[in-house]
Amino acid sequence: MTTFSVRKFLAAAVVAACLPLVPHTASAAPAANLPDFTDLVDKVGPAVVNIRTTTRVSNSSTRGGLPPGMDDGDMSEFFRRFFGIPMPQSPQSPGAPRGGDNGGGSGGSQDTPDSNEPEQNSGVGSGFILSADGYVMTNAHVIDDADTIYVTLTDKREFKAKLIGVDDRTDVAVVKISAANLPTITIGDSNKVRVGEWVVAIGSPFGLENTVTAGIVSAKGRDTGDYLPFIQTDVAVNPGNSGGPLINMQGEVIGINSQIYSRTGGFMGISFAIPIDEAMRVADQLKSQGKVVRGRIAVAIGEVTKDVADSLGLPKAQGALVSSVEPGGPADKAGVQPGDIILKFNGHSVDTATDLPRMVGDTKPGTKSTITIWRKGQTRDLPVTIAEMQPDKTAKADQKKPQPPKQRATNVLGLAVSDIPADQLKALKLRNGVQIDAVDGPAARVGLQKGDIVLRVGDTDITSAKQFDELSSHLDSQKMVALLVRRGENTQFVPIRPRSASTQK
Repeated sequence: MTTFSVRKFLAAAVVAACLPLVPHTASAAPAANLPDFTDLVDKVGPAVVNIRTTTRVSNSSTRGGLPPGMDDGDMSEFFRRFFGIPMPQSPQSPGAPRGGDNGGGSGGSQDTPDSNEPEQNSGVGSGFILSADGYVMTNAHVIDDADTIYVTLTDKREFKAKLIGVDDRTDVAVVKISAANLPTITIGDSNKVRVGEWVVAIGSPFGLENTVTAGIVSAKGRDTGDYLPFIQTDVAVNPGNSGGPLINMQGEVIGINSQIYSRTGGFMGISFAIPIDEAMRVADQLKSQGKVVRGRIAVAIGEVTKDVADSLGLPKAQGALVSSVEPGGPADKAGVQPGDIILKFNGHSVDTATDLPRMVGDTKPGTKSTITIWRKGQTRDLPVTIAEMQPDKTAKADQKKPQPPKQRATNVLGLAVSDIPADQLKALKLRNGVQIDAVDGPAARVGLQKGDIVLRVGDTDITSAKQFDELSSHLDSQKMVALLVRRGENTQFVPIRPRSASTQK
């Protein structure tokens, strides 16, 4: 990660200041129909807050709350030269206001550690007021590991906040301050967001409070590997903007600024916001019970690629591929098997693998639901009772030492396989399968490894090495075939193109 020196920036600014001024010409007339955000900011701005967190330390050797790569000398020189004012006090510098310690605001109800221990600034971010009685929404990562949370309003009042609840899965947190008649923000509908529309972010990038940036929505439903699909924008969002609102031209919040794509730690043209509809569902549960209750069916899933879809006869690449099923879990009781592809949940299409956890998670535990699966070229509906999601746990297989590989010629798939003893199949909780002893050619190119277990070729369950070799000998070298393969605890389809018999070694 590259760190840019503020002194280099100052030098560049001084050079620019010395360049001759170029007269304005008629050809440089401002573009017409550009949006005016002034009324919008006046309306929404008062409901946006700065959030900073502190931790207690056993010594007083704390540095100022400056962004990484900056020091007090850099920032002091910047403010002196270009603004003609002293550098504003950092949140933890001597004389900085403390909630409840002065007339600027009333203290909250959060328990505070021993006041004899000095506070060290641990984070800075943004948030917005949900209700006039003091509920504030922000990102979970903004308040991670905080001993004390401070909320500062636009009128400079500062409060100690009480943590109501945190949901790490969605990166949403709710805190509360002891205040009344606060300005609030209007909640919009993130489902109505359109790519290309103008949006505004208000927050505290690098700790600079009440900063407004604008841009457009550049994508919707962006899957970044997290629990939620994000709204992607080109609004300038930087460290410190996290937790602040993304606002449409009607002055409604449509998202929470949460992530940036960056190789430097600063803005690079892509930022991501949590859809407000999802965030409000989480916030409502945090306010009512302090935690989020989600449903689960106890499966591990993966994406369905185009090659897998084609080899299995699926009309298109969609759904969630079941790679493993927790023994005794809801899916296991419903008859779901590794290798199944879940196409629908309660009648709603599962377009990508990340859709399924959200659908199931939003379902109340105990609800009787229906999942539609694709298995061996056919769809079938399976009834399932949703369970409550528990803390993640890692299941360990009862692994036995593999049998010595048998020396046999590989087939058109580039595989040599052997039978698995019945007791080992039972220990692995498998009904069938053969073990890969050696790979070459096509199998090696698609990443199959010695020790993997082949459960199915196409729609045919594999019960013996003899059956596998017989089936392989009749495969068409012009068509892809999908092998259902188990490796460790995970099961997935591996598309592979057989080599022709004339090239077989």
